[in-house]
Amino acid sequence: MLLDTLVSVCAIAGLLFLLLAIKRLRHRRFRACAVHGTSSLVLFLAAVAIGLLGANLLTYRRLTHEQPALEAQFKGAGDERYKALLTYPSGETQELALSGDEWQVDARVLKWRPFANLLGFDTAYRLERISGRYTDISHERDRERTVYALNPPDRVDVWTLLRAGRRYVPWADALYGSAVYVPMSDGARYEVVVSQSGLVARPLNEAARQAVGAWK
Repeated sequence: MLLDTLVSVCAIAGLLFLLLAIKRLRHRRFRACAVHGTSSLVLFLAAVAIGLLGANLLTYRRLTHEQPALEAQFKGAGDERYKALLTYPSGETQELALSGDEWQVDARVLKWRPFANLLGFDTAYRLERISGRYTDISHERDRERTVYALNPPDRVDVWTLLRAGRRYVPWADALYGSAVYVPMSDGARYEVVVSQSGLVARPLNEAARQAVGAWK
């Protein structure tokens, strides 16, 4: 809501300066026209920039309490190979092929200071990637690696901007990555949830519980 307000204010102010510039032009006051025209352009560019940042923030999900991020179900497809069916809270599904003994999900977390929370900036997260991994480090070096992005690349990335300008954004408290990994097994089903402390994976059926129980 705050970002929407800022976009509206900049756009309206830019329009007013544009109208003033047109008025000055009609009266042949070219210097004043140039000043008002430049001010209008700056305000319109600011509105666009704030709008792009807001759109990028929408790719992050607000986190006010622990909430589900995805469910994953696995089906064996050969030696150290599995088919993964991912189901998101929206109902959207995604099928992937993963190699390894375990699977890992990575996320980015944006955490704000309390006074920013009062303005509506709750802690937010975005799933970044999913990958297969091997228990044996030598296998990790030599065998097939599989990794998939869970979000498309951004033209405007809030994460990068905040990381580069932390000193100028005092209301940003923490930027950190969180990852969780558990074993893959034929028929295993897991739920990944996000809490204030990061990602948590929980088994949802007996096949997953047995895989975790036998994990070495």
